[in-house]
Amino acid sequence: MTSENPGSILITGASGFIGSFLVEEALRRGFDTWAGVRATSSRAYLQDPRIHFLELDFGRPDVLRQQLKAHGAFDYVVHCAGVTKCIDPADFDRVNFRQTCDFIDALRELGLVPRQFIFISTLSVFGPVHERTYEPIREDDTPCPDTAYGRSKLKAEQYVQRLADFPYVIFRPTGVYGPRERDYYLMAQSIRRHVDVAAGFRRQDLTFVYVADVVQAVFLAMEKGVTRRAYFLSDGRVYSSRTFSDLLIREMGNPWVIRLKFPLFALKIVSLCAEWAAKRQKKTSTLNRDKYHIMKQRNWQCDITPAVRELGYKPAFDLERGVRLTVAWYKDNQWL
Repeated sequence: MTSENPGSILITGASGFIGSFLVEEALRRGFDTWAGVRATSSRAYLQDPRIHFLELDFGRPDVLRQQLKAHGAFDYVVHCAGVTKCIDPADFDRVNFRQTCDFIDALRELGLVPRQFIFISTLSVFGPVHERTYEPIREDDTPCPDTAYGRSKLKAEQYVQRLADFPYVIFRPTGVYGPRERDYYLMAQSIRRHVDVAAGFRRQDLTFVYVADVVQAVFLAMEKGVTRRAYFLSDGRVYSSRTFSDLLIREMGNPWVIRLKFPLFALKIVSLCAEWAAKRQKKTSTLNRDKYHIMKQRNWQCDITPAVRELGYKPAFDLERGVRLTVAWYKDNQWL
């Protein structure tokens, strides 16, 4: 890859939070940039006229093969497409696992394997590890995901890793936040309504990564040409359970806030009821079984040393700076 001609890149899930930022960085670096989207995907954050669009039907493997065959090979593929919330838990496997396998199978069978296939996974593939010692989760730990989302991503990882000579790079970011992201935005909405909610009374160590640092890591992997590696991503710091909300409160002008902390059993009951009600209405719920397990997990530390050592990854945004920029974006775009 050279600065004059970095090559072509396909970014699936390009209309989403992380995907849209990857598209912007690919354009900035001069890539021939293709945004992989569904026919129904919003293109609100994909307005640059230099973007090429490729509609991909991951739900129909035969159609997907024809779509890929009609275009031809890409130098790089970044697979961001997936789901984080589903009405039916079986859809996590169908989309995050099975459709990822079908996509890779199509690339291999058509002779379109890229130089690197970068898969955006999640720290949730490991689940509650070192919950008593609070040691960082490391790549040689045994994954034990306790969410349907984490299990589906782990199955996709394992499939990719079993393929001989397949040039994968896997990234496992912790909680990704920043402009355009909606889950952490719900916390800001709650604070605007003067309520801050937490769950569990035992120590909880949290980690975060600003979206621009995830993007940085992806392109560093391309520059270094690494393959058949997996990396955790965070900003390299560890935070208490209140730090994120404290920073939101400060950046939002210090509104008065009632702090509520619920025992985990109460959160579980509320989450199950919310999921049941949403399912009856054929909607997804922010509170659900997966969210309960995520909030229940006490240790979110992870070891980013391999990414620092092998890629030269240097997180540029700690939580204070990242939250400041995020809240400013919320205000500028009338989200707050």
